[in-house]
Amino acid sequence: MVDFRRWIIAAAALALFAGLASAQVPGGNGTGSLACTASVAVPPQLRSEGLTELIGDIVLTCTGGSPLAQGSVIPTANITVSLATNVTSRIIGTGALATGGPTQQISDALLLIDEPGSGIPLPAPPFPQGIGPQAPQTPCLGPGGTFPVVGAGPGGCVQVVNNVAANANNPGAGTIPTMLSQNGTAPANMYLGLIGCGGNTICGPNQVTFSGIPILPPVTSGGTRVYRITNIRANVNGLGGILQSGTQPLVASISISGSTALPVNNPIVQAGFIQSGLTTSVTSSGLSFLQCNSVTLANAVLLKYSENFGTAFKTRVAPVGVNTNGQTGTPTALQNIPGTIYNSESGFIIPNVFNVSNTGGFVTSGTQIGLADYGTRLKAVFNNIPSGIRLFVSVTNVNAFTSATTPQPAGNSSTSYAQLVNGETTQDGNGTIPALGPTTSVNSNATAVTEILASNGTATAVWEVVNTNPAAAETFTFAVFTTYVANQAQNTPAIGTITVNQSYAPTPPAFTAAAGSAASGTLTIPRFADTSTARNVLTIQLCQTLLLFPFVTNQNGFDTGIAISNTTTDPIGTTPQAGICKLTYYDGTGKFPPTGINGTDLTKEAAVATGTSAVNLASTLAPNFQGYMFAQCNFQLAHGFAFISDLGARNLAMGYLALVVPNNITLFRPNAPPAEVLAH
Repeated sequence: MVDFRRWIIAAAALALFAGLASAQVPGGNGTGSLACTASVAVPPQLRSEGLTELIGDIVLTCTGGSPLAQGSVIPTANITVSLATNVTSRIIGTGALATGGPTQQISDALLLIDEPGSGIPLPAPPFPQGIGPQAPQTPCLGPGGTFPVVGAGPGGCVQVVNNVAANANNPGAGTIPTMLSQNGTAPANMYLGLIGCGGNTICGPNQVTFSGIPILPPVTSGGTRVYRITNIRANVNGLGGILQSGTQPLVASISISGSTALPVNNPIVQAGFIQSGLTTSVTSSGLSFLQCNSVTLANAVLLKYSENFGTAFKTRVAPVGVNTNGQTGTPTALQNIPGTIYNSESGFIIPNVFNVSNTGGFVTSGTQIGLADYGTRLKAVFNNIPSGIRLFVSVTNVNAFTSATTPQPAGNSSTSYAQLVNGETTQDGNGTIPALGPTTSVNSNATAVTEILASNGTATAVWEVVNTNPAAAETFTFAVFTTYVANQAQNTPAIGTITVNQSYAPTPPAFTAAAGSAASGTLTIPRFADTSTARNVLTIQLCQTLLLFPFVTNQNGFDTGIAISNTTTDPIGTTPQAGICKLTYYDGTGKFPPTGINGTDLTKEAAVATGTSAVNLASTLAPNFQGYMFAQCNFQLAHGFAFISDLGARNLAMGYLALVVPNNITLFRPNAPPAEVLAH
């Protein structure tokens, strides 16, 4: 019988020795081992609601190796990053492998060689001017730069060895092996990654593969070669919450394939930590409104959105001025310094360098690699809006119903500011957002508001974060107001309770859940899952009065006269109302079933007109009854009187006023103190 455990151990040992042997990159004089160490210097906090969260940059720092001959073609390898969830970096088009084969989906995930454009020297010995960090950022394009290709193999961005002096002023200090393109131009040091290649075995939906990456050993003692992988986005929704908040790691593994081996120490790294990014709540100053009272821009609720960590709310790009590479002036300035933490929705941005408009639908004009479509957006979806109700929201975040936040120009990183926009997925422009202006104002023009129109009982408001302070956990508050014209006879506004769901935006149904959780070339970035729960916003209630007649009888020769008056017509300007009074009787055995009458309404289901009284006898309404009775009148200011006597009132007669019973119908109070609804 075969001992599979011993067989596996032997196979593992064989693979280890084979890997060490292949680590010797052939060519040149002498030999040496080439090895790389994988790391993520600053694993970011990732929002568990996010479907397109930017993971931390993965850096491969390589040392050693055998020298390659001057002018020889640099061998290549495929570097693959695998996650435990889908990679959701933007698909920017299609392209061919440098070595041929089927067309591939190309993402805006990037691999950079030797930190180009950073201007920061790598560890000694220093690179000459124009090499490594001093080099221009040069993308891998096809012949003539007319279309993108994947990799530096034949037909692609073939790179050759160019040994140069380590110190231009001291040629005797040794040489550093650097890259050069075959035609003598600047070498390609930026490569795009492949995602979701279908039946092709190079990559899967949870992987991004950088194919045909030139592997040139640094050789020189103390020298390093750096491969930085950036712009990888991940669907982390559903991965968080297993451990304590903020401690759930997103693990990335790095594997190497191809003709050249590239050993990687600790190939499994923590690329981020997942936790909930958003807490929402509702603060209200008057949750109940009466159907019979018209209101105009009345305070309804304050919607609050709180970030659970300082970078959960992000602007589209970092505030202008933080880029030390001279890119200033517009909010879509470049974010293109390797290793810089920008704390924005965008990643490493490069404009149009991979863009060719006539390549069969590759990248549309104006596309910028790594650029998100907008900053963090916050959404409120109002449901069950009764007919006749109009809702208005503040166009910016507010401090309270009576005060708004002073508008701030984009780029202010100390003042929290958000602006109402015209949709979940409407893209920002170059330095602009699709802002919605006010349609009216409240509080003596202090607070600008816009009406959000309802369709099939639903209305949506979306605000985009324009300024945010990444060093503080912020709360954005937005005010909601309501207007309606009371018409009780037409049952408007209709009776009902409006609810709200608060979340990031966009979420389904702006896209399907399946499409939003995978890499896409058409959906906007960022995207989120909806983890919200519905909360009550306001309720439209009937105008009612509940009267209690504590003793009613028509037994043993007695009878009770009952009178109910509708006093909504008065000399003090009360709104006239009309409605039905429904009578319910209790005799100690439960609800009393009257006989001989159609229903239990005093007016036989006829309205009690304003300014009138309805009068009847208990013997007519509920024959042979003795007990107490409730009268539920669908108008305010109902008052009742009962008169009990024997036949003809010869021996005994008495009267009393009906009691007005509180029934949780709240009169609208515009200046009532706020009440907090517990957040989730």
